[in-house]
Amino acid sequence: MLSFSFSNQDFLAPRCVWVNGPVIVGAGPSGLAVAAGLKKQGVPYVLLERADCIASLWQKHTYDRLKLHLPKQFCQLPKFPFPGHYPEYPDKKQFIDYLESYASHFNIKPQFNECVESAKYDEGCRSWRVKTVSTNGSTRSEVEYICQWLVVATGENAERVMPEIEGLQNFGGEVIHASDYKSGENFRGKNVLVVGCGNSGMEVSLDLCNHDAKPSMVVRSSVHVLPQEIFGKSSFELAMFMLKWLPVWLVDKILLFLTWMILGNIEKYGLKRPSVGPLELKNTQGKTPVLDIGALEKIRSRELKVVPGIKRISCGMVELVNGERLEIDSVVLATGYQSNVPYWLQETEFFSKNGFPKAPFPNGWKGKAGLYAAGFTRKGLSGASADATKISQDIAKVWKEDLKQKKQKVPTHRRCISTF
Repeated sequence: MLSFSFSNQDFLAPRCVWVNGPVIVGAGPSGLAVAAGLKKQGVPYVLLERADCIASLWQKHTYDRLKLHLPKQFCQLPKFPFPGHYPEYPDKKQFIDYLESYASHFNIKPQFNECVESAKYDEGCRSWRVKTVSTNGSTRSEVEYICQWLVVATGENAERVMPEIEGLQNFGGEVIHASDYKSGENFRGKNVLVVGCGNSGMEVSLDLCNHDAKPSMVVRSSVHVLPQEIFGKSSFELAMFMLKWLPVWLVDKILLFLTWMILGNIEKYGLKRPSVGPLELKNTQGKTPVLDIGALEKIRSRELKVVPGIKRISCGMVELVNGERLEIDSVVLATGYQSNVPYWLQETEFFSKNGFPKAPFPNGWKGKAGLYAAGFTRKGLSGASADATKISQDIAKVWKEDLKQKKQKVPTHRRCISTF
């Protein structure tokens, strides 16, 4: 890695770094998996991370009771299984420990506190120019990395989604996003409005119930709720098994029938199912079904109230679209996350405006001119691992070919010099 500056006179000029390998943006599970694959192939790289730790979403923006919703064998990164003593569904601390062990095992050392401001392909030098900024106290430094390959590994959940709700600014009480929610301990006895009914909304609502809060969960649209396990097996594992022989539409019908047998008719509780099956909906729109881990029981017992969409919020009050008014003390916005790629990557051919590759899975991992995407499959950690394996192998193949050609040229050059 060669470092230099274009200006010796202006000490504020960005420092330029030539990277003899790819630049990976994001040190979450996807970025770590790509880095590990490259490390095994002997390919140098630079791994950039805007936070001060790996997997910052998991470490800093998840609630305390979080566990993996899928069995651990579907969540492990390449070439590194979970410890045998881990439970079927590892908790937050165990998963973070696993990622730390992964980084240590492959000697992955990200460059922390370095935020990518822009990345653009330079046709003139046929390289990517990645500009970053890092702040240490009052000192701000800028670096421009120049590389042949750029791996976008910032993932599907880089930025939280903040909804526009009429009157929210006049509420007066506590309003937090689920990314800042840790535990229901501070909400005991309070009326809490949870906006969103995905996996986060359901689990936050369950946690609030377990801490003697009084949550109301906003369900604006239809949602698939599946049992976490069917006949003692993960619903996901069962679905993957059936998909080996059956089409998606038939697997969806079987899953919904089994769900009805286990959970009963959930529409009477205000949870209307979509007309499209859970797997087809996930494949076509990226909407993940909710895996129930106890929230439905709280709904049945009326400890958790399901309410329709919000019309407006006022001081200490929410008015719903059905005209009902509820007194509330706090609001938790379980409104999800989004990709941040459009904010910094100056490219429109491979990535769409929503920050996801235009090509559907399994073809969304590789673009043109050395551009790659890891962790945008909408298929969780198993999809990220599949991306990482293909990316590291693809880059290593070209890198080794280039290295071989360079080695072949060096002796010839030396022989020519020795003849003079």
